[in-house]
Amino acid sequence: MARLPRLTLPGIVHYVLHRGHNGGAIVRDAQDTDRLLQTLREAALSSGVVLHAYAVTEAELRLLCTPDSKLGVSRAMQALGRRYAAWFNRRHGRTGALWDGRFRSALVESGPPILRALRQIDALGPTAGRAVDDPLPAGPEPAPVGKDAASIGRSSAEHRSGGRRDTALVDPPEYWQLGNTPFDRESKYRTLLAEPLTQSELVALQRAVQSAWAIGSPGFLHRLAAVTARPLAPRARGRPRQVG
Repeated sequence: MARLPRLTLPGIVHYVLHRGHNGGAIVRDAQDTDRLLQTLREAALSSGVVLHAYAVTEAELRLLCTPDSKLGVSRAMQALGRRYAAWFNRRHGRTGALWDGRFRSALVESGPPILRALRQIDALGPTAGRAVDDPLPAGPEPAPVGKDAASIGRSSAEHRSGGRRDTALVDPPEYWQLGNTPFDRESKYRTLLAEPLTQSELVALQRAVQSAWAIGSPGFLHRLAAVTARPLAPRARGRPRQVG
């Protein structure tokens, strides 16, 4: 079956997932993580992409972002892929692909779906796993890559939980609605991060981003269908019902 075109629209939040080639590492220590995030910030800025959240684990990068054009996310990820891969290969004396082909992405509806995606991404950093809270098979298990594997994970959770603010990030309205003061918002968000998403919520997020579907209500899908002919969700199994 032919591969579907990427589902992307300007002005809508995108959940982006990019993995290391064949499950390999994209970062090996804190210096790699610093460089990846700095390159990401530069690529997003030059491509007209607003960053809301990020998580770097040993073998994958997850983002929540909003592009100002249809090609914004693709341009940002291409710039990140080229610049960071070249730097990473030089530093570690390696050659070949760093990233696992195309990145994956899903459109996310405003409101609770964005807040769930934000919580899932931010919660990944402290665990420093490869594909943490990933309830679906994600391909072959990557091999350990060094003693720093347990300390390289990083996410934007600190930015919203009372730690150091990241000036490259723009909090979505769903975060601002958590409280009237910075202290209120940070306190409420820390509470939300301490409450894991349910298994069904995790499965829904993971399936959508891996298969490039939209995340949201039937009404959200209906509105998207008016501006794109690309399928927004899996089709029902079996033959179409005959009319007449």
